[in-house]
Amino acid sequence: MTAPVTDHRLAGPFVPSPRGPLSAAVLAALVAPQQAPPGVGEAAGADPYGEDLQLALYVLYELHYRGFAGVADDREWDPALMPLRRALEERFLGALRADVPAGRSADETFGELLVESTDHRDSVAHHLEHSGQLWQIREYAALRSLYHLKEADPHAWVIPRLRGRAKAAMVAIEYDEFGAGRAENVHAQLFADLMADLGLDTGYGHYVERAPAPALAVVNVMTLFGLHRALRGALVGHFACVEVTSSPGSRRLAEAMRRTGAGPAAEHFYAEHVEADAVHEQVVRRDVIGGLLADEPHLEPDVAFGADATTHLESRLSAHLLKAWRAGQSALRQG
Repeated sequence: MTAPVTDHRLAGPFVPSPRGPLSAAVLAALVAPQQAPPGVGEAAGADPYGEDLQLALYVLYELHYRGFAGVADDREWDPALMPLRRALEERFLGALRADVPAGRSADETFGELLVESTDHRDSVAHHLEHSGQLWQIREYAALRSLYHLKEADPHAWVIPRLRGRAKAAMVAIEYDEFGAGRAENVHAQLFADLMADLGLDTGYGHYVERAPAPALAVVNVMTLFGLHRALRGALVGHFACVEVTSSPGSRRLAEAMRRTGAGPAAEHFYAEHVEADAVHEQVVRRDVIGGLLADEPHLEPDVAFGADATTHLESRLSAHLLKAWRAGQSALRQG
């Protein structure tokens, strides 16, 4: 898995390889603008959690972040791509709404998240803390890099959609995520330092080729919520879910880094999140969710849905990782 370090000055990562007819047609349309993208009907029959749809959606979403080398910046809002992106989103969102509980309150959802389970059989953090091997930690970091190298970026989209107490609290948390004014403390940079300790390529998006669909879905869902004002409640729910569950998991992962000798920067990344996210968890529940629902109480089901959808997708990724590792196999895509 070790690769030459990617030049960060590149305009963007390289276009990944397709995983089916849908992603192949999307990638061909990006590389050759004269080629029409696939029709919306082709998205209707795709597996909403499958490799083909998730890669196609990931690629379209990345146009809103760093883009891809060789793809023009103005493709971000290309009208020819928007109907397909919408169809992919509806397919994915429809599956999430069908697969997570409906009509839950925020108190019900977060009440469950605040109680750490005593059954650790499905916990990746517990596995890595107690029995994970260094190669598994490296795989975990490679997959998580698809988000952590842009940590907090998707959540920034909700800021102009909030007001008052919710906005002030959200900005305060994001300020911490972006290093509190110090470039070396930006959490994305701290994760790049972790990757360097582990001998991984620190290039943005480098490991997309190795990321299976469950890992792509975890990243895609936050962009799905972030790009749509109508889903602002779901994005707040997603963000709160991440902050509420981060501190206990980070504590276990920091211990995994110590136990395996992963390196000081690797340990520091998770140790930093133990303390920071314990504080953020209080602020996000009291002021971000509290402020949002004081202003817009009708969004409470959306907040719960965002958190429950996050838990659902994280559980799918955990199942994928643990099944492979317990069989002594790599959890990364091969090729």
